[in-house]
Amino acid sequence: MQQAKNLKEYRAELREALGDEFLRQAMDKFARVYPGARARAFAGMDVDGLIREIAEAKDKATARMDELYEQFKAKAEAAGIKVHLARTAREANEIIAAIAKENGVKYVVKSKSMTAEEIHLNDHLEAEGYEVTETDLGEWIIQLRGEGPTHMVMPAIHLSRYQVADLFSEVTKQKQEVDIEKLVKVARRELRPRYIEADMGVSGANMAVVETGAIGIVTNEGNARLVTTLPRVHVALMGLDKLTPTLAEGLRVLRVLPRNATGQAISSYVTWINGRNECAASPDGKKIMHIVFLDNGRSALARDPLFSQVLRCVRCGACANVCPVYRLVGGHRYGHIYIGAIGLILTYFFHGRDKAKNLVQNCINCGACKAVCAAGIDLPTLIKEIHARILDEEGHSAPSTLLAAVLKNRKLFHGLLRSAKLAQKPVASGGYIRHLPMLLAKDQGFRALPAIAPKAFRDLWPRIRPEVKSPRYRVGLFSGCVQDFVYPEQCVAAVNVVAGKGAALDFPMDQSCCGLPVVMMGEIAAARDVAKQNIRALDPGKYDYILTLCASCASHLKHGYMKLLGDDPAWAVKVRQFADKVIDFSSFVHDVLKLTPEDFRKDGGSVTYHAPCHLCRGLGVKDAPRDLMRDAGLDYKPSEEEEVCCGFGGTFSMKFPELSAELLAKKLDHAEATGAQTLVTDCPGCVMQLRGGLEKKGSPMRVKHMAEILAQQIK
Repeated sequence: MQQAKNLKEYRAELREALGDEFLRQAMDKFARVYPGARARAFAGMDVDGLIREIAEAKDKATARMDELYEQFKAKAEAAGIKVHLARTAREANEIIAAIAKENGVKYVVKSKSMTAEEIHLNDHLEAEGYEVTETDLGEWIIQLRGEGPTHMVMPAIHLSRYQVADLFSEVTKQKQEVDIEKLVKVARRELRPRYIEADMGVSGANMAVVETGAIGIVTNEGNARLVTTLPRVHVALMGLDKLTPTLAEGLRVLRVLPRNATGQAISSYVTWINGRNECAASPDGKKIMHIVFLDNGRSALARDPLFSQVLRCVRCGACANVCPVYRLVGGHRYGHIYIGAIGLILTYFFHGRDKAKNLVQNCINCGACKAVCAAGIDLPTLIKEIHARILDEEGHSAPSTLLAAVLKNRKLFHGLLRSAKLAQKPVASGGYIRHLPMLLAKDQGFRALPAIAPKAFRDLWPRIRPEVKSPRYRVGLFSGCVQDFVYPEQCVAAVNVVAGKGAALDFPMDQSCCGLPVVMMGEIAAARDVAKQNIRALDPGKYDYILTLCASCASHLKHGYMKLLGDDPAWAVKVRQFADKVIDFSSFVHDVLKLTPEDFRKDGGSVTYHAPCHLCRGLGVKDAPRDLMRDAGLDYKPSEEEEVCCGFGGTFSMKFPELSAELLAKKLDHAEATGAQTLVTDCPGCVMQLRGGLEKKGSPMRVKHMAEILAQQIK
């Protein structure tokens, strides 16, 4: 597939994918079913503990990769297996082609292997004159179509049975019925002779157990067993990261892999191969077996203090299963060879920045991939770091450089916002920009954009600042830029709720934007400067809590600042103190102030809820908002997929408006289906997206921040 040269071309590809109705339906159906299946598969298990154990074990193995390779090689070769180490993709291809030539191979059968996809093994073998047949059903289908996989576990999930029936009709020269069972039989009939004819079978492997010299292969089809047993030559190809010290550690991975991949307690086939098996077709009655370990940059990754964690990946594909962007456009547009969140990272290292530079910008930073990762990889952080590195290598864009310069200068930033308030007058009415500038109108018309408020919260603060006698808590209020200049009423509502319950609030005027927008644009140096500015403004030594009403700000202040400044000796202590005191609004009201139903009026009407990504995953806050709505006398009606992203993502919605619009439409459909009067959320960015979407479609449903709905109900 030809690579998009720039973001404009990439967006054109995304629009094409959005137009594929079957792709959208297939991805959507799986995305809806997967979370429940995964939850049932993990029921009764300490999932977080298991993931921590896997991460720790993988990290230890990564640090000993060279040593483990030598130990495995000794064990396996003692059992008659030849073990090779390929430093590059080309070297791996040449080793496997040489094995084929040495053994007079003509026909090769393969079982599914992402590592083989990584090195383009089929292309190399076919160029050398060998006939190669993929035997996994999905892989065979996409091989016949000349495509790459769209998912690591389900490579042909993007195709309908009608497309497959047409393909099989073409291959067999006979009209095939559009019946899945019959199509599977066609595949079985076509593929079975290939196993018999094949001289060499090539497989991947999910683990190489050092203590025994055995390899483990996890599959849902019997083809891998036929590939590894029938041909007289077997070549197993895997990355060095698959080296596993003990069988116990391998079995631990096995407990997670199928559950996280497809919601199965165990895959249909788990095959262990230890030594050369009997083979009547071989001269000495034993199979000729080779294992090729691929480095291809893995040793270098193992030494990187940040990116070494990518070698924990067990290739379950779950990061794609939960990704709202992948769900819309599929793996061919959200990956190169490897897809999903892990693919955005691996593409940069394995296939170059030219293939990664557009992909990494398409992360909406919702955190769903991190929350579901079987190995605890901090995928969003790594994606943002890749983006920053690419900018450093290729040059920063004018918009990101300009934004970085503006956000680093608080007075300039706030001055521009005040100027915009005046400039918007000819096109603003009723709190919205009614006539978008032509620069934005074409792409941003899917929602109404808010106008800047007549008065910023910082201008209201001197008048509304409450006097609290004998306060229980000293609280620094962090507004962020949106609630300060666009939705000051949200902060006013918070003051009315919080101050009346014994919290003395302070609003330092030197605070500014949290800096997340420049992180998302890859401007890390500017993000550090902004973080320092805000820590100086809200000196953690002065407060018991640093309260913010923005979920995105809260997550970035608590976790992002630690990543930006935690290793800086001059800031490490202060940033830790700062991060420890950051708290979101719902948690503060529910867990600290401990408001009860007696604090609220009853019969507040019906509400539904949208859980901001950075609240439910970034901060792990799930129960507090829902409990508060019930305690406040509101009739809470849960909506479908409450924790799926609304599509805002800050600068994401400006860069990829087509995707943002689709995510928003789905979110609003779910909310309106509840019949609730009001949609409540905990993030001003989500308010902007949701309220703008409802306004655009003329819906009677209203959107309120949690602070507003609680202030409405507070006694």
